[in-house]
This record gives sequence, structure tokens and C-alpha cells, in this order.
Amino acid sequence: MISTLQGRLIQKNPTHLVIDVNGVGYAVHIPLSSYQHVGPVGSELRLLTYLHVREDILQLYGFASEEERDLFQMLIAISGIGPKMAQSILSGISAQDFKRAIIDSNIDLLVTISGIGRKTAQRLMVELKEKFGDTGEGISTAAPSIRTDATLAEEAILALVSLGYKKTKAKLAVQNVLEDSSETLPVEEVIKRALRHT
Repeated sequence: MISTLQGRLIQKNPTHLVIDVNGVGYAVHIPLSSYQHVGPVGSELRLLTYLHVREDILQLYGFASEEERDLFQMLIAISGIGPKMAQSILSGISAQDFKRAIIDSNIDLLVTISGIGRKTAQRLMVELKEKFGDTGEGISTAAPSIRTDATLAEEAILALVSLGYKKTKAKLAVQNVLEDSSETLPVEEVIKRALRHT
């Protein structure tokens, strides 16, 4: 089992990275919640990882925090939630906001996450509420860092496509988000809002 990776970042996209570890490039899928903690290409990086093994594929998923990895593992243990869906959930809402929604039985918030319908939201609450308890400890409201470069729309579209959306639909959703917003948004927030448009 590969539990952590430490090396030089050689490729960076909102939903996946390539990390050079002693000359070997590891492709790692990440949720948007981890993307904002990743430095520029060429920088040193340490990620917590989860190795997903199937008969025909090995996939590495990376996380900036233990909280994200723990939640990912809880999610994929639920029937009908695979790694791609868990990545999508962590991309659509922060781990802390997700826990708060489960604790508060906030189905309306959960169904705004792309791919989560009312039945899935109810199943998530049944499966996870006890594990999270009813305290709000550790739940933060810190704002994400702001990103202002010209590739924001392109990165957001690429992220949506890698999450399984058609490029035309992804492009339209991103355009709607950017047109509706009067402020400069970080790429993570653009993608989260676009996921609600799709």
C-alpha cells in the first residue's frame, strides 16, 4: 500500500497531479479541496495517498490532509459510492462543510453536489451521521486562496471534463459561473459552482 508520496511536482491540474519521486512519475487523482494546497510546478510536495486496486487498474488518490483521506475512505466504503464519486463529492464541497451537512441532516445542501440525488444523500446521512457525531468541533469557515490568472476558465473546464462531464456542457457551466460573479473567484470555487450548474 502506498500511504504517502514526497517529491517534485512536474504536472498540475485541478483534478490530478504528476509527482516525480526519485525519477518515477506518479499520476495522482486529487479532489479540488486538495488542489488549493498544492504549490507551483517544480516545487516539493508531500501528499497523503490512497491506492485503489481493481482487477484491471491501479489508481492513486492524493489528499492534502488526513481529514480528506479519512472522509474519502468512509465514502468509498458505502455501497454505490466509488472513488470517482468520492472525488466528485470532495470536489463539490469541503470535508468540513460535508460533515456539517451530515450532522445537520441538510439534504438540500448535499443534493447540490453533482451526482448526488435525494436517495444517495439520505443513504450518506444514515451511514455517516453516527461516525461524525453531533458536535461541530474542528469545523472551520476559512476562505480559500484567490487565484487570478488567465487560465482559470481553462483549468475549471479541464477539471469538469476529468470528472466525467462533456466539454461543451463544462464550458457552458464555467461561463455561467464567471458571468454571474462580480468578484474574482479561485479556480476551486469556480468548479464547485459549475458543478451545481451541470
